[in-house]
Amino acid sequence: MTATSKSQQAYDYLRERIDDGRFVPGYRLVLGQIARELDVSVVPVREAIRRLEAEGYVTFERNVGAQVALIKETEYLHTMQTLSIVEGAATSLSAPYLTAEQLQRARQINERMRRLLDDFDPHRFTALNTEFHATLYEACPNPHILDLVHRGWNRLKLLRDTSFSFVPYRAAESVAEHERIIELIESGADALQIELAARAHRTATLDAVLAYTAEHKHPAPQAAQPQLASTID
Repeated sequence: MTATSKSQQAYDYLRERIDDGRFVPGYRLVLGQIARELDVSVVPVREAIRRLEAEGYVTFERNVGAQVALIKETEYLHTMQTLSIVEGAATSLSAPYLTAEQLQRARQINERMRRLLDDFDPHRFTALNTEFHATLYEACPNPHILDLVHRGWNRLKLLRDTSFSFVPYRAAESVAEHERIIELIESGADALQIELAARAHRTATLDAVLAYTAEHKHPAPQAAQPQLASTID
């Protein structure tokens, strides 16, 4: 295997684990450990980490080492605050237009999310979460609000929103909150009540993520993740 292909192998290995949530934001990347797992030298691992750093997936700090990049806190805050407002409005405006079949579909998606709780797959859970919310807000008759919702979700994708991978306790809470929103819509609840429930659901995740980020800004060395043996500069 050439040096280039070994570097690509290391890149693919790291990128896959970052994308699927196995390596959460703040996770320490130890070159020697990764090299042993891939049965390569640290050189291609270092090159892969440099590439991921350039792409914004990894950060490097002296005396800390390489770690999976934390969420850009301010940008995430602003995106989630905005999305909580516009998605809450879109969901409440959609409510009168949602059919029994659409509500049943939302409930079925939520049940699939519930079944994932015992053998948690954050990547799959996040995909279902996206599908669930789209089912409830896509009937919004206001195209301008709907456009803002779509922009918010697209911005979250750019931020690599995998919230449930590092605040997994939010998953069970999220499923319960989903059921509550469906029940409000089915019962013909006041539009403001639906909007506030959808908004609170979004901000609860925001609060959990920001708390996690604040706690892991400068992670202490852990036995499971020893100090980085090699630098990448």
